[in-house]
Amino acid sequence: MNSKPKNKTRLLFRLILYAMLGALMFVAKEAVEFLPNIHPVGLFILAFTAVYRWGALVPIYIFVILCGIFDGFGTWWVMYLYVWAVLWGVGMLIPKKIYTSKWGYPILAIVNGLYGLSFGVLCAPWEAIVRGFDLKQTLVWISAGLTFDIYHLAGNIAAGLLVVPLVLLLTKLERIYAK
Repeated sequence: MNSKPKNKTRLLFRLILYAMLGALMFVAKEAVEFLPNIHPVGLFILAFTAVYRWGALVPIYIFVILCGIFDGFGTWWVMYLYVWAVLWGVGMLIPKKIYTSKWGYPILAIVNGLYGLSFGVLCAPWEAIVRGFDLKQTLVWISAGLTFDIYHLAGNIAAGLLVVPLVLLLTKLERIYAK
């Protein structure tokens, strides 16, 4: 009998936590919007994936919905439905012990950086559909955005160095508050 209220409390805690994490992702992205393709979203996705695994999809898609609400549900928004899930999927493939080891720093920085570099390529299929591009036009579109992808690479490497400390913090907070 007592387990039901406790389960409801845990569920409510988790829902509030995920909503706050999704909002944090959005606010953090907006705070550095003036920088070209440099933002902490990859950092949050990898850290949330390490700690919450499948549950990380909830704050990711809260972030996506907030982007649509505040920035408009334009054609660009549709690609947000899949591009962030790609990084989540890669994060799920990384062994959990990497996220808290000394090797996590360079590995996660490289993973996050390569994701930033590949962002234009990941967006290209949707852009090709929306714009009616053939393969050649799609390749030109990708190459035209390469400079921004290099900025994305650099910013994501820097942010990736913070994944391990954030995972350690979230794990500690989980032990304290998510009982």
